[in-house]
Amino acid sequence: MRLAEPYTIAYETIETAPNVFLKATTDNGLTGWGCAAPDLEVTGETAEMVVRTYNDTIEPFLHGQDPFRYALLLQELRNFIPQAHSALAMVDMLLYDLMAQQAREPLYKLLGGFRTSIPTSITIGILPVENTVERAGEYIGKGFRILKLKGGAGLEEDVEKVMRVREKVGKDIEIRFDANQGYSVEEAIAFIQRTTSARVELLEQPTNRHNEELLKEVAANVPIPVMADESLMTLKDVFHLTRHGCIDMINIKLMKVGGIMEAMHINSVAKADNVEAMVGCMDESALGIAAGLHFALARPNIIYADLDGHFDLVDDPFVGMVRLEEGVLYPMEGPGLGVKG
Repeated sequence: MRLAEPYTIAYETIETAPNVFLKATTDNGLTGWGCAAPDLEVTGETAEMVVRTYNDTIEPFLHGQDPFRYALLLQELRNFIPQAHSALAMVDMLLYDLMAQQAREPLYKLLGGFRTSIPTSITIGILPVENTVERAGEYIGKGFRILKLKGGAGLEEDVEKVMRVREKVGKDIEIRFDANQGYSVEEAIAFIQRTTSARVELLEQPTNRHNEELLKEVAANVPIPVMADESLMTLKDVFHLTRHGCIDMINIKLMKVGGIMEAMHINSVAKADNVEAMVGCMDESALGIAAGLHFALARPNIIYADLDGHFDLVDDPFVGMVRLEEGVLYPMEGPGLGVKG
């Protein structure tokens, strides 16, 4: 799908969002849906790789299986295709959709139903300062109360943007900052020191994902929460990050970790160490966003959502799968993920 407006982060500019959709029908007439949003930089996959994985491994394995033995099926598939993160998420999503349809309940209720809605942040990619300030004003005018600014390409400009955006939006709007691995430890600390009066709520993935010690050093030297995003791909990652005190928060993205089942394990490890979680997303269809939303609504340890990856997609076939009101996301109340027809 094409993005209505391309955006830039610290290491790339994004113009399109490849998604792969999976539809499966059971012998008792249920139809489930899944979505993969591969990204070579993040999940290590392309759309072509996902389709090939489906044709070579997923379809031959799933055909004729009992979808309600989902733990067995997902574990076996993870053994076959351990690096196919978004492809696994696609299958996981489909199986959970089928289970919740069989239960005749929305998925978030089947998973625990802790809350019925959650505010989401809206992301502003790397833009010139004046454009960033203007965009922030537009989003606040549309009812959003949480802004996530992308940065990491230049410290001086990042500081100016944050200060100017705070001046524009006033004191009651939350500002989060995502450096997308663009900072050194020294730059990350300097950024927080120089934006203290702007009251940045959290700092997401300031340093390179391949060195957790860098994250740990930043977290130990700034007064606001430091969140891991790109550093968190697996259950093993969250264990190391929490065990060694590297971070204060984690960003769980279904496409990175391989779906809801693995996301629940990751969230439990974080909860055991009093590390709070946010559910984030890739540039993905409202179908994928719906799955992330249902997961976010189900667990008390997930207090933040960054589920805006569908807002700017052109010709999304699943538009309307989630409802947005004044910056707050609500799920569809039909069975499963809520796909109609």
